Amino acid sequence: MAGLNIPGVTDQYNTNDTVEKLMKIERIPLTREQNQLENLKTEKDAWREINTRLTSLRDNTKTLYSFENPFNSKLTSSTEEYAVTAEANRSASLQSFKVDVLQAASSDRFLTDELDNDYKVPTGTYTYKVGEKQIIFNWKGGSLKDFSAAINKRGNNVIKSSIIGASAGKKSLLIEAIPTGKENRLIFEDDAKTFAFDSGMVDKIKSQAQTFASSQTEILPVNKIEYDEPVYMPVLSLTNTKYDEEKQTAVVEPRGAYQVKIPEKILRDTDLHLQFTVTQKETEDITPEINKTLLQPELPDAGTAEYSGIVISNNASDTNLNLPPEPPAPLEPVKTNSILYAVMDDGTEKEIPYTPSEDGKPAQIDVKLSDFSGIKALAIRNKNTGTSYEISSITALDPIKDLGYGPKHPVSTADDAIIKYEGITITRSSNKIDDVVPEITLNVHDKTEKTATISVKPDVDASKAAIIDFVGKYNQAVAELNILSQNKPEIVDELEYLSKDEKEAEKKKLGLFQSDFSLTNIKSNMASTIAARYMFSDSAEITMLSQLGIATNASGYSGGYSQSKLRGYLEIDEKKLDDALANHLDDIKMLFGYDSDGDLIVDTGIAFKLDKQISAYTQTGGILAMKTSTLDSKIKSSETKITKLEAQMAKKEAELRNKYSQMEGSLNSLEAQQNTISNFTKQQQNQNR
Repeated sequence: MAGLNIPGVTDQYNTNDTVEKLMKIERIPLTREQNQLENLKTEKDAWREINTRLTSLRDNTKTLYSFENPFNSKLTSSTEEYAVTAEANRSASLQSFKVDVLQAASSDRFLTDELDNDYKVPTGTYTYKVGEKQIIFNWKGGSLKDFSAAINKRGNNVIKSSIIGASAGKKSLLIEAIPTGKENRLIFEDDAKTFAFDSGMVDKIKSQAQTFASSQTEILPVNKIEYDEPVYMPVLSLTNTKYDEEKQTAVVEPRGAYQVKIPEKILRDTDLHLQFTVTQKETEDITPEINKTLLQPELPDAGTAEYSGIVISNNASDTNLNLPPEPPAPLEPVKTNSILYAVMDDGTEKEIPYTPSEDGKPAQIDVKLSDFSGIKALAIRNKNTGTSYEISSITALDPIKDLGYGPKHPVSTADDAIIKYEGITITRSSNKIDDVVPEITLNVHDKTEKTATISVKPDVDASKAAIIDFVGKYNQAVAELNILSQNKPEIVDELEYLSKDEKEAEKKKLGLFQSDFSLTNIKSNMASTIAARYMFSDSAEITMLSQLGIATNASGYSGGYSQSKLRGYLEIDEKKLDDALANHLDDIKMLFGYDSDGDLIVDTGIAFKLDKQISAYTQTGGILAMKTSTLDSKIKSSETKITKLEAQMAKKEAELRNKYSQMEGSLNSLEAQQNTISNFTKQQQNQNR
């Protein structure tokens, strides 16, 4: 009895093999199109790879002639690096100069007494000022550690704090200003001041403030200055000024003026400020009364006499008053805030800004002596006609030092950096000084033991590295061009920097575009640019890349003929390159890019020309973009065709399998009938025996 057969599964008649053989013939167009698609994708990947190589070379060339080119990089050195170093911008001049550091800038660092570990910082509003910046926060009370953390959380580069283990069971709190310089003293206000005293961070000290303009004898007439005013306006006069000895204030009535000389002792310290108050008071305006006196008198008529019908007129009175032909225009009231002036040593005066207090209270005036170099006196000129001023005595003080307290345990005190640059003494609040030497920043670290010499030289190593990187990028681009345009396996074998797998991958691309002249054209143009001479100056000694020791045969031929030296790769004679960089750096910079027409824009040179040549290939819409765009269209069309063919193949295969399944079923049925007849015949034969 025959075994069980399932059409399409048991494959008794090899229908699967038959269908596969038939489908293999049917799939020939699909297989051909799939191979074509793979070729298109390989070509696209190759174009993308050459685009990557050329773009990398182009980016490199830009750095060789742009403002950021390595030939402008500078290096600095200092003979006393522990005390002072320097940083040079690209525009800095090559130079050498002397610097002495008399002292480095420092900041205030205050330390408390030794406090118990369980010391609690009391509740309050804590205000810390450093220069013009301040930190204010409300503290709910707590440990030194938590208080220190609260300061650091809010410090904002103004102040910081730390806990120091002073001794067993004791701790000290350190609070320091971050900015350096005299003007950045650490000042405690509100509860911060109270805590500073209570914790032993500060102690009271005697004020060093000096007072003047506190007696009548110091009130002097002002210098005579002509003003563009009406003739009949009263002149500014000391007579309109009264001094109150008890209150030590000067009251300047309308059109009053006086000046006070500043003591020489005070003038010698330019860190001092002059502080005083000005109280403004409105008074009855004096112009109406003055205008009354300006009116011309009305003289009576001289009269007449009549006798017997004859009238005789008297002569007009001869008053001899010398009155003007027309009465003067009445005076207008004057209202101005320009009342305070710094009297300079040459007699000129500079106005000191003054703004009256809106609530009528005394306005605080602060005059920084260093803002008025050459000041000798203060002048008050009340040009107003309806305003008087009460001026207090003047106090000279250093607002930073005269706080009424000082550090009890000063770790360091805020002070300025003092240096001598070429013998000139210079003071700055910061240890980073960038306004003394053009394009150079001095970094002050410590006092110098001997004069430091700062030198600025070109960064030759950066220039050399950039040139070597350029040669490497150029050779990589040329190698890719050679591989794609020539079908020679030795081209890949010569590339020693490739791994075995990379070489195998590159060999698959050999000669892929050997009929495409765009690659040979760009290679030829690049080679011409590299080999050309650039006469940017009549005095230039370096006008060709080969003079740097960079050429296709920089190392020279040794022995017989070498095909690899004809492929366009650049070689470097490092000794020759080092010599050129050391002696002709400016020429090398110009060789890669220079301005030929005087418009201050680079328009020629090796790097500039390569950039422009490569841009035509790599830019958006360029040659390579067009190549890949065309391939994208072909790939899309091929993928659409493959999808259609795959659908057709699936349908065809289904039809064949269905037909052969039916055929196999029919054959199985006939075989079953044959077996039945055969069995019946055998049974009959057995019965007849």
